[in-house]
Amino acid sequence: MIPYARSLRERGVAVPDIARKLVIPIGKNKGKHPSVASVYRVIADGHPAPGMG
Repeated sequence: MIPYARSLRERGVAVPDIARKLVIPIGKNKGKHPSVASVYRVIADGHPAPGMG
């Protein structure tokens, strides 16, 4: 998901729109969208938030 999120951001897609396109694949939040803060975090530093692998 991280490379996809980064590619969307590089194309100028707003972070809230990226968060709406992503779905968490594992963990207690499986099937939900990540928070905007989580998307900003993984785009900025490359470390995946739990479940965003």
